[in-house]
Amino acid sequence: MLCQECNKKPATLHFTKIINGEKTEFRICESCAREKGELIPGTPNGFSIHNLLSGLLDFEPSHSTIGAKPQTLRCDNCGLTYSQFSKLGRFGCSSCYEHFSERLDPLFKRVHGNNVHVGKVPKRTGGLIQYKREIDKLKNDMQMRIAREEFEQAAKIRDQIRELETKLNGSNV
Repeated sequence: MLCQECNKKPATLHFTKIINGEKTEFRICESCAREKGELIPGTPNGFSIHNLLSGLLDFEPSHSTIGAKPQTLRCDNCGLTYSQFSKLGRFGCSSCYEHFSERLDPLFKRVHGNNVHVGKVPKRTGGLIQYKREIDKLKNDMQMRIAREEFEQAAKIRDQIRELETKLNGSNV
């Protein structure tokens, strides 16, 4: 495949950018990548995963409800500060996850689109898991409807949950 910039040289780099759920892919040659300022893995001034993480960690939500400043956030167990973590791109201990959790949730949501890992379920053999996930989703929806006082809709969802639970308990899914 030819470079999408110069249309002369073979494309040796494949970039995928996902911004707000929009996936954009482009393939360019090494010289066009240098001209555009894209960092190339394996080169002396190349790509560093720690620099990538550091750039992501500097993200400051505009509607921030987080009280402490990054410089003052510190892990009680190892003493690592949030600003040190953002420069290093890694934690000092397992307690850091808990101490920096308020800042990590928005980061995970920004990077992954969600802060809960759901994984993939095989279609052929994952029937049981799919039923359980559907039930959990419906239960959350039902609680939301109850909070909004939409009791008729909540009752319909409750009936769907019962139907799924009956299928789940009564069959070899």
